[in-house]
Amino acid sequence: MSAPVLPTALTRLTGVTHPLVQTGMGWVAGPRLVAATAEAGALGILGGATLSPAALRAAVREVASRTGRPFGVNLRADAADAAERCAILVQEGVKVASFALAPVPQLIARLKDAGVVVVPTVGSRRHAEKVAAWGADALVVQGTEGGGHTGPVATGVLLPQVLDAVDVPVVAAGGFHDGRGLAAALAYGACGIAMGTRFLLTAESTVPAAVKAAYLAAGVRDVTVTTKVDGLPHRMLRTPFVTGLERAGRAGTFVRALRHAAAFRRLTGMRRRELLRDGWAMKRSRDLTWSQVLLAANAPMLLRAAMVEGRVEAGVMAAGQVAGVIDDLPSVAELVERVMAQACATLRGLPRP
Repeated sequence: MSAPVLPTALTRLTGVTHPLVQTGMGWVAGPRLVAATAEAGALGILGGATLSPAALRAAVREVASRTGRPFGVNLRADAADAAERCAILVQEGVKVASFALAPVPQLIARLKDAGVVVVPTVGSRRHAEKVAAWGADALVVQGTEGGGHTGPVATGVLLPQVLDAVDVPVVAAGGFHDGRGLAAALAYGACGIAMGTRFLLTAESTVPAAVKAAYLAAGVRDVTVTTKVDGLPHRMLRTPFVTGLERAGRAGTFVRALRHAAAFRRLTGMRRRELLRDGWAMKRSRDLTWSQVLLAANAPMLLRAAMVEGRVEAGVMAAGQVAGVIDDLPSVAELVERVMAQACATLRGLPRP
């Protein structure tokens, strides 16, 4: 049984069948999950920010070996080697470049000239207006309900603000997990929805079973926002480890950050000079203090401890608020079919004027 089709500006722009995006979660959105999403007709985004350039190229090629359908890659626009990573996308024929922060206009132009669709994620109307003016092809607008780094404005407030402010296609993110959410986003005027936590909790996700079990056991009040991981608001599951981080002293926090910075440098193959340059770029682009830049090393390593190593007791688990209402692990194909069928049924059931 095939899922019903709802053509939108997103499907026309990217060449996918369904207006659904699987977000580029670091340590989670690997080749297996991305390829399964693409095969199901949605837009899979490879999490490239936590990979070295060589590993990024290998991962892109693995996705391409598993599917001939369009997919994207998520990168950090403020990374010191962002231009090198974008060149890999161009060379490997990647369809979509996704960014957690807005890339500079020159990088957007370079990607677009090469035929790559540029889709930054924004969390405010001001940022949406800026990157749309710079030439972004579409935007993902994430409200505070979304997992990971998040802003203060709810999706239902932020989304119409952005839709009123820009003329490019807008994908809604933050708080979506089913077809009713897709129908609601389309009613607002969005061209689709992006989901992270919902795709994380699928059969093809390589997240360890113990971590998936922790997500499934969580209620809506077990998802919290803390600044104690890297100095920025970060939505995740509340666990004893997270509570311990919030109670930790300043000295212990910085020692942990230094250790994690060294480990992250080894994993990504960065030299010390590149790490410092990366930190300076992050400081400028995000308006951070040096303390926050140092703490930034905590996030990827603490996420890796859970998402790759399965150490629930020693890592953090980024989570959207919808984690508290998800209770199953379908295949990606089953999920996409279910979401699309429910969205179409919801739209058909709306009152007619």
